Amino acid sequence: MSVEVTLKVNGVERSAAVEPRRTLADFLREELNLTGTHLGCEHGVCGSCTVLVDGVSARSCLMLAVQADGAEVTTIEGLMEDGELGVLQQACLDSHAFQCGYCTPGFLMSATELLAENPRPSESEIREALSGNVCRCTGYESIVQAIALAAERGA
Repeated sequence: MSVEVTLKVNGVERSAAVEPRRTLADFLREELNLTGTHLGCEHGVCGSCTVLVDGVSARSCLMLAVQADGAEVTTIEGLMEDGELGVLQQACLDSHAFQCGYCTPGFLMSATELLAENPRPSESEIREALSGNVCRCTGYESIVQAIALAAERGA
């Protein structure tokens, strides 16, 4: 049995028939070929699969695609601005914020939500906003600095 879902993904309306138990992460990766959303733990702990659903961060490995029916979903691919890196992405590149990059999409989506709600966050507010994301490569300092830089640049 399939269920028809329609959602707006990165500004484009998309419809598809999905199995009721298919996760949003699998739908994005396998049906829409948006592979920037990474699956790490598949238990909602690591934050690698974070996307924005109606502007609020959500773990796409825990959310079903049918739950996103009618919603607006933003993935890492949606952060590009006219084919160029967005301010936040450029700040991360300039700050050498990430190493292997596996966790990067989740961090950037969490930071996007933070900066939309609070354009000038303090260091402690940045750290709190990122507390649900895990990186095994860095000491987090460069990630926090990159988000502060993006805020300075008006992300």
